[in-house]
Amino acid sequence: MKSLRLALASAVLLAAAPGLRAEDQKPLVTELPKPLFVGTPAPIKVANLEAPRTGARPAFLIPAGATNLALNKPVTGSDAQPLLGDLELVTDGDKDGAEGSYVELAPGTQWVQIDLGAPAALHALLVWHFHAQARAYLGVVAQVSDDPDFIQGVTTVFNNDVQNLCGQGAGKDPTYIETYEGRLIDLKGVKGRYVRLYSRGNSANTLNHYIEVEVWGVPAP
Repeated sequence: MKSLRLALASAVLLAAAPGLRAEDQKPLVTELPKPLFVGTPAPIKVANLEAPRTGARPAFLIPAGATNLALNKPVTGSDAQPLLGDLELVTDGDKDGAEGSYVELAPGTQWVQIDLGAPAALHALLVWHFHAQARAYLGVVAQVSDDPDFIQGVTTVFNNDVQNLCGQGAGKDPTYIETYEGRLIDLKGVKGRYVRLYSRGNSANTLNHYIEVEVWGVPAP
């Protein structure tokens, strides 16, 4: 399947890689999958819903040496026996939205966790839950830590769980409608080895899905 190519770059967002000169930064460039739905999606009634964006996604800069550290890295999760697919799909590089490219986890609060292999300075997180249908995932929380059990030294980098459904504290980030572009989260150089993402169903059903997760950063010195 032919992929679309996206360059995310802008001098407006130099703060994406704080402390770096412009010549030490580069556009975040990733391969995007083919869009799978067209037309006007059905109304989605959830709390704190972000208004749909018009035009191209705002551009984003990352350090020149940054790569997708999550690619082909091991993935664990709260659901040891997914309903569909395998956890390894989360980091296999395939962002297609069709069945066979995503893992489907049971209802309720679920999480997936990526071991980057070593501590790193992290600058961007891209997550694709599901994009064959316009829907919003609930209780989305993203965290970074050096502790594989996420007990100590945990940094929350995104949290739209306004009702604290996942037990990680109530968040104020917006709920958003999934698209083929995935969700870009600014990690602001936070350091850690493990990335964990929570969710608790979505606006269409009670299941949890992940197509792909990218974590862009540079190895810690």
